[in-house]
Amino acid sequence: MNITIVGVGLIGGSIGLRLKETQFCDKIIGVEKNEANAKKALQRGLVDEILPLEEAILSSRVVILTVPVDTIMNLLPTVLDKVTDQVIIDMGSTKTNILRKIEQHPNRGRYIAAHPMAGTEYSGPEAAIPNLYKDKVMVYVEAFRTDEDAFEIADALTEQLEMKTTFMNAAEHDMHTAYVSHISHLTSFALALTVLEKEKSQGRIFELAGSGFESTVRLAKSSPDMWTPIFKQNRDNVLEVLEEHIKQLQNLYTKLEKEDYEGLHKLIKKSNKIKRIIK
Repeated sequence: MNITIVGVGLIGGSIGLRLKETQFCDKIIGVEKNEANAKKALQRGLVDEILPLEEAILSSRVVILTVPVDTIMNLLPTVLDKVTDQVIIDMGSTKTNILRKIEQHPNRGRYIAAHPMAGTEYSGPEAAIPNLYKDKVMVYVEAFRTDEDAFEIADALTEQLEMKTTFMNAAEHDMHTAYVSHISHLTSFALALTVLEKEKSQGRIFELAGSGFESTVRLAKSSPDMWTPIFKQNRDNVLEVLEEHIKQLQNLYTKLEKEDYEGLHKLIKKSNKIKRIIK
């Protein structure tokens, strides 16, 4: 069984590394339009060879799309047009618009919408690591629309990655990811912009940056090429959560402005309830 990975960066490259470790397939083929990234992917052994998309599809049993979500939107119908019995797995982090676009495609059953809830702030082939997915969650979205044999292959691949699984519909998935993933990145981007603005007048500000600052702002190193399309595709949900986030920031601002330290203490104590979810 040959597997094609379209987009051999952090997500795709980490899949390639793990599948080669477990010897799950005979060959891993990469499709990568960036020549420098293609060369790095081969050098690091993330894939066995680089082929053009059409040739890779014809040579493979499974095709995994790990490119930005706007590229998946444009690419997926074309990929499904070329399918006979191949399995197409999309691992983008938004689903509603993608699923709507291919809803009536005659090869819809060969496609599974999946989202691995894993990643780092780094990107590109050099960022790939074999244990990226271990003990993380793979979300299957509207899996009931996928042919049984296609789902079984996708789920076997997920087992190789040592992931847990859960099932959602598209609206549920996109709303939840806005709250637990997308807002975290927006907040980090905003904090980085805030501190960088202050650095213009106070150039020594980063001398005091410790682990707390680093852990809070690390997501600001994430790729704009990946995250701008995510915010675009999940705009309504992201705006909803951003509105609530701004409201909570305003609450904190007001308590501090009015020197209501008892109220501020109550808000912070209330926020500590997150320990029920994050240990």
